[in-house]
Amino acid sequence: MTTTAAPGASGAPGATPSPANSRGRVVVASLIGTSIEFYDFYAYATAAVLVFPTVFFAAQSHATALLASFAVFGVAFVARPLGSVLFGHFGDRVGRKATLVASLLVMGVATFVIGLIPPASTPGWAVAAPAILVLCRFCQGLGLGGEWSGAALLATENAPEGRRAIWGTFPQLGAPIGFILANTVFIGLANGLSDEQFQAWGWRVPFLASAVLVVVGLWVRLKLIETPAFQKVQEANAVVNVPVARAFRVSWRQIVAGTFIMLATYVLFYLMTTFTLTYGTTPATETPAGLGYERTDFLWMLIFGVVFFGVFTLVSGPLAERFGRRKHLLAVTAGIAVFGLLFVPLFSGGTVGVLGVLVIGFTLMGLTFGPMAAVLPELFPANVRYTGSAVAYNLSSILGAAVAPFIAVWLWTLAGGSTVLVGVYLSAAALVTLVALLLTRETKDVAYTDDIGS
Repeated sequence: MTTTAAPGASGAPGATPSPANSRGRVVVASLIGTSIEFYDFYAYATAAVLVFPTVFFAAQSHATALLASFAVFGVAFVARPLGSVLFGHFGDRVGRKATLVASLLVMGVATFVIGLIPPASTPGWAVAAPAILVLCRFCQGLGLGGEWSGAALLATENAPEGRRAIWGTFPQLGAPIGFILANTVFIGLANGLSDEQFQAWGWRVPFLASAVLVVVGLWVRLKLIETPAFQKVQEANAVVNVPVARAFRVSWRQIVAGTFIMLATYVLFYLMTTFTLTYGTTPATETPAGLGYERTDFLWMLIFGVVFFGVFTLVSGPLAERFGRRKHLLAVTAGIAVFGLLFVPLFSGGTVGVLGVLVIGFTLMGLTFGPMAAVLPELFPANVRYTGSAVAYNLSSILGAAVAPFIAVWLWTLAGGSTVLVGVYLSAAALVTLVALLLTRETKDVAYTDDIGS
C-alpha cells in the first residue's frame, strides 16, 4: 500500500484540524454532476427520437435509423461500468476531489461536442459524424460511471454525525432537476421554433447549454477540500494499489447486495420516464395501442410528477435517519411492489388516473432514490468506498436501467397493449430488492469516517 499525506491533514497530535467544506459548497458540488447526468439523459433521449435518425442516419430506412440512434444511446450503459472501475480507481487512490473534477470534465466536454457535430449529409462527414457521436456517447458513459459515486461520497463523507442520509439527498436531487431542465428546454424550443429550425439547429441548444452547468460545477469543485474520510485513509497509509481487485476480493458480498438493493429503483425510474412517455404518446390506433397524448402535453404531465420526485427525495433523508435505511427502504420497496399491480386500473382512469400513476410513481421514486447515496457507500470501507459503490450502482444500471425500457415495451406488446405485464415486471424487481434488503444489515450506525479499511 502507498499513500501521500493530504495537505492540511491533522494526523499528528496537536496539529491544526483541516478546514471543512461548507454545506453550500458540498450541495452545489455534489448536485451539479448528477444534474448534468440526468439533463444529458433526457436531452439525448429526446433528440434520439426527434432528430438523430435524420441528422446522423438519414441514409438508412426510418426504422433502421431509429434503432441505430437508440443503439448509440445504449453505448453509454456499456461504458458506465468501465467508468466506475476507472474513476473508482483514482477516487480511492488519488482522492475524491481530483476524480470528481476529471469525471465532470469528461462528461461535460462530450455533451458539448455532440452539439457541434455536423450532419452526416455534410460532404466528407457521412462516416465521421456517426462515429464521433458514438465516441462522445461512450465518453459520457465513462464520466457518468464515476460521477454518481464521487458525488455521493462528497456529500456523505462531509456530513455531520447523524445526517449522512440527509446530506446524501443533495446529489440525488440532480435527477428531478436535470429532468425538469431538459424537458423545459425542449418544450420551449418546440414552442418557439418551426420544425425546420429545430431540425436544422434548435436541437443543438440543450447540448451546448450544458456548458454553463459544467463551468459552474468545475468552479465549485476546484475549491473543494479533500473529504475527512479519505484524509484518514491517507494518514493511516491504507490506500490500496488496485482498489477494484480489493473491492471484489474483500467486499464482493456488498457489491452483490448493493446491485440488487438498487434494482427496483432503476426499474421504477426508467418505467416512469422512458416507458410512460412512449406509452402515453403512442396513438390508440397503433399496435400496441397507447394513450394518444400529444408529446408536449405529456411532458408537462411528467414534469408535474417529477416535482413530487424532488420533494420526496428531500423527505426521504430525515425518514432514513429516523427509522434507519433498511427499515425505510423495506417499506418503500413493498409500496413499489403494490404499485406495480395497480398499473392497469390507474392507467384506465383517464387523465386523472394517468396523473395518479405519475404522482404515486415519482413519490415512491423520491423515497427510494433519496437514501441510496448513503446506503451504497455505507456498505464499504473508505479505502474501496468509491470503487465499491460505483461498481454496485453501475452494475445495477445494466440490470435495471439498460434493459428496462426494452423489456417494458416487449411486455406491453405481448399483452396486446395492456400494461398488466409491465406492472408485474416492476413488482418482480421490487421483490428481488426486498430479498436483498432482508439479507443486508442496517448501515445507519456504521463507523463511516473511521472505517478506513486495511
